[in-house]
Amino acid sequence: MYRVLDHPLLLFALSFLILWLAARFGASFLRRWIKLDPDAHRDFATILAATLTLNGLIIGFTFSMATGRYEQRKNYEEAEANAIGTEFVRTDLMAATDATQVRMLLQAYIDQRLAFYRAGSAQELQQIQTRTSQLQMQLWSAARGTAAAQPTAIGSLVISGMNDVLNSQGYTDFSWWNRIPPAAWFLMAAIAVISHMLIGYGAQNTRKESILMGVLPFIVSLAFLLIADIDSPRSGIIRVAPRDLTALSESIHAR
Repeated sequence: MYRVLDHPLLLFALSFLILWLAARFGASFLRRWIKLDPDAHRDFATILAATLTLNGLIIGFTFSMATGRYEQRKNYEEAEANAIGTEFVRTDLMAATDATQVRMLLQAYIDQRLAFYRAGSAQELQQIQTRTSQLQMQLWSAARGTAAAQPTAIGSLVISGMNDVLNSQGYTDFSWWNRIPPAAWFLMAAIAVISHMLIGYGAQNTRKESILMGVLPFIVSLAFLLIADIDSPRSGIIRVAPRDLTALSESIHAR
C-alpha cells in the first residue's frame, strides 16, 4: 500500500484514471441497467450532494491528519537538535578527556542524524540506523562513566541530557513511521469512486457533461496527490528539512 503512496505522481495518475473510469461506468452501464424515474430525480440529487459532501469531508479530514503528522516531524527535528546542542554545551562540565571524547561522538552522531533525513534507499537507511545505534551506545557509556566518576548533581545533569538525546531520536523515528492508516485511504478512495459513479449515472450524454466528468476526477486526484506528498517523509516535494540540525552541525564544526 505505502509503495504506491510513496510515489505521489503515480498515485495521481492512477487516481485520475480510476475515478474517470468510475464516472464513465456510471454513465455508460449503470444508466442502462437501472433506469432513473423522473419522479426520483430530486431524491437522486439529494443523495449525490450528500455523497459529494461526505467525500469532501473525508478528504479534508485526511488532509488534516497528513499535516498534523508533518508538523509533528518538524517539531521532533527541532527538539532533537535542541537536545543534542544542550548536551554538547554540558560537556564543559565533564573532565577534559571525557569532554573531548563526547564532543567527537556528538559530532559524528549529528552527521548520522542528518544522513537519516537525507537517506533515499532502504539499504542506506539501514546502515545509518546501525551506525546511529553504535554511537548511542558509546555516548551512553561515556556519560555513565562521567556520572560514576562524579556522583553529584553535575553527573546527573550530564546523564539527563544524554537521555534526552537518545529519547529524541526514538521520537523522531516514530513520527516518520506514523503515516495515515491504509483504512483511511481505502475509505476515502471508496467514497470517491462511488460519488463519481453517481455523477456519471446522473449526467446527460452531452459534450459539456463529458468535459465536466473529467474535471472532478482531476481535482480529487490533485487532493490525493497533495495528501500523499505531505504524508510521505522521504518522497515528493514537501519534506521536513533538517534546518535545526544543519545549523547545529555548522555551529559545532565552527567551534
